[in-house]
Amino acid sequence: MASLFRPTLRAVATRALHTQTAAPTTTPSALSLIRTQPSHYVVASVAGRKYLLTPRDLLTVPRLKDVKVGDVLKLSDIHELGSREFTIRGNPTIPAEQVRVEATVVEHTKGKMEVIFKKKRRKGYERTIRHKQTYTRLRIGPIDIVENPSS
Repeated sequence: MASLFRPTLRAVATRALHTQTAAPTTTPSALSLIRTQPSHYVVASVAGRKYLLTPRDLLTVPRLKDVKVGDVLKLSDIHELGSREFTIRGNPTIPAEQVRVEATVVEHTKGKMEVIFKKKRRKGYERTIRHKQTYTRLRIGPIDIVENPSS
């Protein structure tokens, strides 16, 4: 019965041939390999924190004060670029002329109401503070891997 579920040698061999590729030795060759893959992701710093981003993601970050709705932001701090089979890590970042990622400001919003209750025992001191944190929502655009970074 166990032999029914065991993959055949031919299936294993074709799978191994399909997944084996020569490891790239230079950055341009690695970028061209990633460019041939169907989907990409980046790890980028936005507002001081790192986020794993793919195209068409909706990202909520703490309020960016100097942007308006509809503004397009260029993400310059890209730490990692990858696809399903390949990954490039920067040292500490990938140069901005090799990868372009843009984000569009969708809205400025507020989070849920948070209630902070302060009390000191036996003193009659009670304070209730209500507050909503402000956020900016960004729509991530396509990830463009530049063909020739020198031009």
